[in-house]
Amino acid sequence: MDPEKAPAPTPKLPPVIPPNHDHRTLVLCFDGTGDQFDSDNSNIVELVSLLKKNDPHKQMVYYQAGIGTYIFPQVATPLTAKVSKILDEMFAWNLNHHVMGGYQFLMQNYREGDKICIFGFSRGAYTARSLAGMIHKVGLLPADNHQQVPFAYKMYTRTDPIGWEQSNSFKLAFASSVPIEFIGVWDTVDSVGLIPKRLPFTASNKSVKTFRHAIALDERRAKFKANLWNRPNDHEQTLGVHTVRLPTPDLDNDHDVRRHTKVSADRILDRYEKLYSIDGDDVKTDVEEVWFAGCHCDVGGGSVANKTRHSLARISLRWMVRECFKANTGIMFDTDALRTIGLDPTTLYPIVLPRPPPRLDATTEFMEKLTRHGLLKRLATYWNRKANAAHSVIIATNNHTWIDEELEDLKDALSPIYDQLQLKPGWWILEILPLHLRYQRGNNKWVNKFKPNRANPRIIPKQRDNGVKVHRTVQLRMQAQPAPGHKSQYKPRAKFIVEPTWIN
Repeated sequence: MDPEKAPAPTPKLPPVIPPNHDHRTLVLCFDGTGDQFDSDNSNIVELVSLLKKNDPHKQMVYYQAGIGTYIFPQVATPLTAKVSKILDEMFAWNLNHHVMGGYQFLMQNYREGDKICIFGFSRGAYTARSLAGMIHKVGLLPADNHQQVPFAYKMYTRTDPIGWEQSNSFKLAFASSVPIEFIGVWDTVDSVGLIPKRLPFTASNKSVKTFRHAIALDERRAKFKANLWNRPNDHEQTLGVHTVRLPTPDLDNDHDVRRHTKVSADRILDRYEKLYSIDGDDVKTDVEEVWFAGCHCDVGGGSVANKTRHSLARISLRWMVRECFKANTGIMFDTDALRTIGLDPTTLYPIVLPRPPPRLDATTEFMEKLTRHGLLKRLATYWNRKANAAHSVIIATNNHTWIDEELEDLKDALSPIYDQLQLKPGWWILEILPLHLRYQRGNNKWVNKFKPNRANPRIIPKQRDNGVKVHRTVQLRMQAQPAPGHKSQYKPRAKFIVEPTWIN
């Protein structure tokens, strides 16, 4: 072989990338509803498995199992424990404990200069965003102030004018302002049960430097409406609590506040929002929300057995890891572990390389296998566990062979969609019953209705103004030919009214 034409040797990387940095990283991971380490792990567990965990001087990792998976010490008897666990899974009954658990980890371990990175899936994603909101509103307490944490959480959830003022005073007296380096979440859902309609700073948060969100295009259940980040209402555009001495409002006493609140809550809230909107050094959050093919667990993971070689969830996992490197978070990953999810570490470190075009010309052998075994039936979404078993058999013949990320993307993009309304018909009860539905229209106005959902797809809001970002593997799936006997190609359930921006 001509030496000049020989392929360049693969760079030898250290066992952990990046091997060092000038700060410590605190990584918090909140799993989805009912999710924990088991036979069908979510992307949260997969992410934790990729991280360096043996040197607390460089990186600390906190994992919390999903809502509804465990009980709390305050629950005394087996019966009440079981009831509490069921209510937690159904209604996020113990959301406060989940948020406070993450808060106490940071309270005990945070040191000046540490970078905080928070991840979550499903209701765990809402927990992650609530934790960041709590830190922004009331600050982070010094270590060992455990008795103050419940009080701090109570003040965080208060949205009345007195609550805003007390939050700021508490932050000044007891806590510190702490920035959030990175939030990465999979398919945050709006179904968080018996709590206020929206906890403060879960839709926008000036203390967050980078926010990344992977969202499911094909989910349609009533209790799984997407909870988006980058569309703050007019109040939250300007509202922020800063650790500065603020002037006292010109309301004479608490009685006046309560009286005015009853008469005109919005007017009083506007006054307080302006009062607490002090110009600071806040940097606008770098927000990117990207839509992926599949339903809720197809994006956040947990829809297939752990040994399944290819699945849709691997696509969003690779995207999230790449975003961690692009944002220069300093999160330390096991180099070999990255290869197990289909990533080439040399494309991520020491610099993140641009991705080549997608693989539109798969090998003839691979496409023949797909057609021969009827695997493209997945494009009609009428899939069950047997379909996934057939898929696993085919891929197992090449179980340990990894070629490049583009081919991994192609195989993952053609994996089954697991629609729970088809796999578990019991979900239809919630589709035909009148439920409180809350969603945001294109003009940023929130709509609250009490009616049946009837499996209506998700709405991608304000596309004409902001566009819509969709992962390029969705386009691969849309271009794939359906199996014989199926009339149509894959079409996302959520509708595009503009040409998407295809994201790598």
